[in-house]
Amino acid sequence: MARPPASLRALAVARGDEPADILLKGGRVLSPATREWVTTDLAIADGVIAGWGHREALEVIDVDGAALVPGFVDAHMHLESSKMWVSEYVKAVLPCGTTAVAADPHEIANVAGIDGIRALIDAAEHLPFTFGVAASSCVPESPFASAGAAFTVKEVRDLIMEFGAIGVAEVMNYPAVINGDPMFREIIAAANWRKVDGHAPGLRGAQLDAYLAAGIESDHEVFGLEEAHEKRQKGMWVFLRQGSVSQDLVRLLPTVLTHGTTATSFCTDDREPDLLRDEGHLNHCIRLAVQEGLSEIDAFCVASYYPAMYHNFFHLGSLGPGYQADVVVFDTMKNFKPSMVLQRGRVVARNGVIVEGVVPDVSPPKSLYNRINLHHLPTAAELTIAPPPSGMANVIGVQSGTVRTAALQLNVNDAAIDIARIAVVERHKGTGRIGLGYVSGYGMQRGAIASTVAHDAHNIMVVGARDESGPRDMAVAIARVAAIGGGQVVVVDGQVIAEIALPVCGLISDQPLHVVAAQLDTVIEAAHTMGITLDAPFMTLSFLGLSVIPDLRITDLGLIDVNLFERIDVNV
Repeated sequence: MARPPASLRALAVARGDEPADILLKGGRVLSPATREWVTTDLAIADGVIAGWGHREALEVIDVDGAALVPGFVDAHMHLESSKMWVSEYVKAVLPCGTTAVAADPHEIANVAGIDGIRALIDAAEHLPFTFGVAASSCVPESPFASAGAAFTVKEVRDLIMEFGAIGVAEVMNYPAVINGDPMFREIIAAANWRKVDGHAPGLRGAQLDAYLAAGIESDHEVFGLEEAHEKRQKGMWVFLRQGSVSQDLVRLLPTVLTHGTTATSFCTDDREPDLLRDEGHLNHCIRLAVQEGLSEIDAFCVASYYPAMYHNFFHLGSLGPGYQADVVVFDTMKNFKPSMVLQRGRVVARNGVIVEGVVPDVSPPKSLYNRINLHHLPTAAELTIAPPPSGMANVIGVQSGTVRTAALQLNVNDAAIDIARIAVVERHKGTGRIGLGYVSGYGMQRGAIASTVAHDAHNIMVVGARDESGPRDMAVAIARVAAIGGGQVVVVDGQVIAEIALPVCGLISDQPLHVVAAQLDTVIEAAHTMGITLDAPFMTLSFLGLSVIPDLRITDLGLIDVNLFERIDVNV
């Protein structure tokens, strides 16, 4: 539906017949439509902008020339990657100026199905935040993933019609879409007038044409600048992503600097609590973009006006009369740290600190705990993979700053080559399946790390040293994450030296930001003592099972060549 009309009282305030709730006096208001700053007062009533210019008001806040911009809208994100429950997440991002998100809950859906999504929606209902939930389209993401739930067209339709989903979330099985798979045609059609998000890394030419013709409208998975340009040329929205592992914003920004901001937005996708604490949220994206040459006005529009337009958040993205009064106040543009944030006309944060009492505490339901269901605890022998007779194996290659992997062929017996063991243990249905392989790029010299955060099926993933101690430490790590109900652990010489418990579906903590971020610091620091050189070793690990991003992945079913979209043998 279009933006709803304001209340009769807000109309009276607009006419000047009644006092406003709040008057923000003496600000510079951003007009996204005309790309200019307008010096004026903002009158707020009943949670909306009632008018520009002086009005009588019950409360006057003199902002003394500060910049007033619309609340920021994250175009694509997964709450679960923050490792925080909904209320704690809102407390973390509101002070950064983010007042709305377009969330794909497919992480929790892969573990707990519709009940998991319902829990997120219920938890967000009474928070001072716009938590738009899209209908997860790929649960699991491909035939090679073993998840705790499986969605059909019915679940997608139910999420849209009964749960009010804002559209269809990222359609990751792009081969099925391109080939006209009947189920995916129905899933896309279920969106009706709503948006359908894409996920097609590296897709170009005729295959991209087919993907777009099938009804996909956006993408946040873009490998290179030429690919981004082609997608924009063909009418696709491109989201500039800056997450904990995938940091594409600076690399892709030239397409915006050269060809304008139309059909672009910022997104965080997967942003962990340490990055939220240290750099912020979408204000971090704005800061990076301005440092790279984007104007302040354009950066604010890409963070608010355009994502609101794309996701049909008709009431957001502008500070014109009748729009929701989500206002971000900047006394200075230095570091883009808001001095004040209002949501629905209520002050919710000041100088980077949430106002006490504005965000009620909401606990996760008990039904989302105890979600580790193993057939048995694997032994070291079960986690041991014998080198190929020739020594040559298909190896997953990783590096910092990207979730893309390389398909390597390496001699796993060569001690001079950086190689570690990797395993995936199915944890939803108690099947006992274990996928085994090799990974290069970790720099691991000893020990093991394990995680129940493993996109998107979220089975237990574990990387261990190549020598004979590796499988023993891997077995200890798996046993520990199972014992704590899910999480991430570091094991050296059979001892757990660091851990973070994620008992909510094995994905989310029930602790606040500062606690979760500190625990994450501890496990990352411990991992680096093992020789690991990756900036985000656990986030990198969590993506090695995502069987829809090239080139090579591993699931409990074995090694997956994503380009061929088929299983391959570890032996070359």
